[in-house]
Amino acid sequence: MGVLSNLEPKEVFGYFEEICGIPHPSYKEKKLSDFCVAFAQNKGLEVHQDTLGNVIIVKEATAGYESVEPLILQGHLDMVCEKEPDCDLDFEKDGLRLLVEGDYITAQGTTLGGDDGIAIAMALAVLASDTLEHPRIEAVFTVSEEVGMEGASSIDLSCLKGHKLLNLDSEDEGYLLTSCAGGCRANIFLPVAYEMKKGRLYDISVEGLTGGHSGVEIDKGRANSNLTLGRVLMTLESQVNCSIASMRGGLKDNAIPREASASLVVDGEDAQAAEALLQELDTVIRKEYAVTEPNLRIVWKSKGEGEVSALTGDSLKRTVTLLNLLPGGIQSMSANIKGLVETSLNLGILSLDDTNLEMHYAVRSSVQSARDFLVDKLRNLTETLGGSLSVEGSYPAWEYRKDSVLRDTMIRVYQKMYGKEPVIQAIHAGVECGLLADKIDNLDAVSIGPDMVGIHTTEERLSISSTRRVWEYVTEVLRQKA
Repeated sequence: MGVLSNLEPKEVFGYFEEICGIPHPSYKEKKLSDFCVAFAQNKGLEVHQDTLGNVIIVKEATAGYESVEPLILQGHLDMVCEKEPDCDLDFEKDGLRLLVEGDYITAQGTTLGGDDGIAIAMALAVLASDTLEHPRIEAVFTVSEEVGMEGASSIDLSCLKGHKLLNLDSEDEGYLLTSCAGGCRANIFLPVAYEMKKGRLYDISVEGLTGGHSGVEIDKGRANSNLTLGRVLMTLESQVNCSIASMRGGLKDNAIPREASASLVVDGEDAQAAEALLQELDTVIRKEYAVTEPNLRIVWKSKGEGEVSALTGDSLKRTVTLLNLLPGGIQSMSANIKGLVETSLNLGILSLDDTNLEMHYAVRSSVQSARDFLVDKLRNLTETLGGSLSVEGSYPAWEYRKDSVLRDTMIRVYQKMYGKEPVIQAIHAGVECGLLADKIDNLDAVSIGPDMVGIHTTEERLSISSTRRVWEYVTEVLRQKA
C-alpha cells in the first residue's frame, strides 16, 4: 500500500503519490510527461505531446454539458529540487520519500513538489472520473515553469476551444489569484584570471538559512546566502591579504538560496586576523537576522598551509565589488495594492569557474518598465566592471481583468459552500496565466490551490484537509452551467 493510500480524496492523493514516485525536475520532465500521455491513451482521451514534453489532454463534456463553454485546467510538470546536505536522494533517478505528519504531507530530506504536482493530480482525477459532471475539459500540463516558464512560452494551444482557464498553481486556500508579476532571468558573467598563491587555506560557508520562493517569500526578510557570503568576502578582502580559489551557492534562480561556500587562501601572517573577522561577522550577522534566520551561521575550517590557484588582485577586487554593489531583494512596493511587492530581484545562483564569475538572477515586477530599468541597472554596473549580461525566459505580467465571468462564478460557488467570500489576490510571484493569455484571445483566468507551506524548500508541506476542500470546490465549479 502507498503512504497516501488512506487519505481522502483517494483519487487525488493516489495520482499525487504516483507523480511523486516519478522523477520530474525542471528540464527532466519526460518520464512524467510520458506518464500523462499513457494515462490519456489508457482512458481513450485525446492527447497531444510536443517535443518539449508539454501535454494537452481533452475530455469531452458529460451529458447535459455539451453546450457549456469548455474549461481549461492547467498546471506544470516540473518541481524545484532542493535537499538537505545529508540526503542521498537523486532527483533524476529516485522517487520522493513521502511522509504523513498530522494534517500535512512532506518529503524526507527534500522538497515535496506539491508545487505543482497536486495540480496535475487533481486534473488527472477529473479526467479519470466516470461520475463528475463537467463541460469539455482541456487539461494543459507545461514543462520548465520553475526555470523561466519555457513550456508555457512555447506550447501550441491551437487545439483548444476554451477561453476560461483554471490554473491550479497557488498555495493559499480561499484566495482567488487574479493577477501576478512578470519577470525574466538575468545572467551575469564577469571574466576573471588566476595565479598561484601560497598561504593558509580555508573553507568558508554560510549555512542554516530558510530559503524559499523568491516571489512569494521575498518580503519575509530572509537572508540570501549568496549575498551574505559576498558580504563576508568583501570584509575579508578589505582587511586581510587573501584571495578566492572557488565559490558557489544556490541551485535555482527563483529560489532564495540557503547555502553558499568559498575556498580562500590567506597570507599566513593574516590568518589570525582573518579568523577574528569571521568570528565577528558570524556574531554580527546572526544578530541582524535573529528573528528571520535563527539558524544562520558562518562556518570556517582551516585546511593548513598550501598553494592554490586563486584570483588575481584585480579579479578579486572586481568580484567582491560586483557581488556587493548589485542590488538584491525588494526594490519597490506597489502604490496600488497595499502590501504587494512591485519590483524585486533574487541572486539565486552564484558560481566561479576557470574563466568567469557567474551570477543568475530572477527579476520580477508587475510594471514592465520597472523590470526593464532594473535589468538595465544590472547591465550598467556589470559592464562597468568588465562583465556582460544576458536575459532569457522573459514572461509578461498577468493583468487584472475587471469583467471576469469565471471569477464571478467562483466567488458565487465559494459563498454558497463556505458562507463567506474568497479573497481576491494579486501576487509578486510569476504564474503562467500571463503567457497563456498571450496565446488565447480574451482569456478569462483564475488561479487557486490548497494550502502549502515552505514551497521550494525542504520544509515544504501540503495540507491534506485543505486539498480535500479545494478538490470539492473545484468539482463544484465544474458542475456550474453558467
